[in-house]
Amino acid sequence: MNELQLELTNSLRKYCQDKIEPFMEEDDASGKFRPEIFKGLGEYGVTGVPLPEEFGGANLSYTDFAYVLREIAKYSAPYAVTLSVSTMVQNIINEFGNQDQKEKYLPPLTSGQEIGAFCLSESHAGSDAASLKMTAKKTQGGYILNGSKMWITSAGVASTYFVTARTGGEGAKGISAFIVQAGTKGFSIGKKEKKMGFRTSPTCEILFENCFIPEENLLGQEGEGFKYAMSGLDRGRISIGAIACGLAQRSLDESVKYSLERKQFQQEIFNFQGLQFMMADMATEVSASWLMVLEAARLFDAKNSDSKLASMAKLKSTDVAMKVTTDAVQIFGGAGYTSEYPVERYMRDAKVMQIFEGTNQIQRVVIARALKKEHQ
Repeated sequence: MNELQLELTNSLRKYCQDKIEPFMEEDDASGKFRPEIFKGLGEYGVTGVPLPEEFGGANLSYTDFAYVLREIAKYSAPYAVTLSVSTMVQNIINEFGNQDQKEKYLPPLTSGQEIGAFCLSESHAGSDAASLKMTAKKTQGGYILNGSKMWITSAGVASTYFVTARTGGEGAKGISAFIVQAGTKGFSIGKKEKKMGFRTSPTCEILFENCFIPEENLLGQEGEGFKYAMSGLDRGRISIGAIACGLAQRSLDESVKYSLERKQFQQEIFNFQGLQFMMADMATEVSASWLMVLEAARLFDAKNSDSKLASMAKLKSTDVAMKVTTDAVQIFGGAGYTSEYPVERYMRDAKVMQIFEGTNQIQRVVIARALKKEHQ
């Protein structure tokens, strides 16, 4: 960790301890999202970490961003994911948008005054996202969007939506991308999902009913939308890996702390070798995951992005987060299964990380395809 990363994480730690941690149990129970928390992260300058200064970003590296996400995730994985997804939308607009789009949409996002949402999945098009059916019909001055999107992170609290829709034939080449603003006529938020975890992060269906989008809101070129979405997911897998590492690290920290305080048989339960071995394994796996994430981020920063390694980092770190949070509940025993301690929440939050940004089964497909290509 360099001096800048140390300064970033130290300042963020205090903010998270003061402004996020005190509300997490209450907000998890009620499913409440606090916009002021996200705006506060913007005031700290971390809602546009890898974006150019020209559009209000910090112009820092993706490695720096990984440190930011890991630190926030120690206190709230849902808010870290809100930041990750919003930044992914910013990255896509910055890379593929025109100058007018960048000047209009990026500054409110990089400042944290607004939130970005990524809309790709549909009810029948999850892992097979290229089979999406939502349509965008060309009309005078723009496009008419009809259809729906499912499982959209930050739906209802976001202002700027990256939306994919079919402008051509079947398959990936028939998909285009659009920038849609909340409040657009014909755009509405559907049902809010009742989830096992990540309750402070709203996840909803989004509906488009004869929604007119002006031609100026087409992102890049027609037929290139799926490519834009996939470029975002490559980066997103590094981000989710960093978040999973933060959640796992916090679970390990809580486990060690509890085991040094809890006594059974006249001694701290940390002294029992069975638990020591569990925590040693947890620590080893968390460290291994973080090193993979850092290497994937380093290669991305060096403009030598490795999709296979990004998938490996996402796969490893999220599987580890699930295992470590489960072990944390076990170390806490019966108390860990209650909401008196936060480890049960960590375990519930960890599960979805194996699913979003590409399921871990899909990550294995990506890795296997890369191996085949390397050896042919």
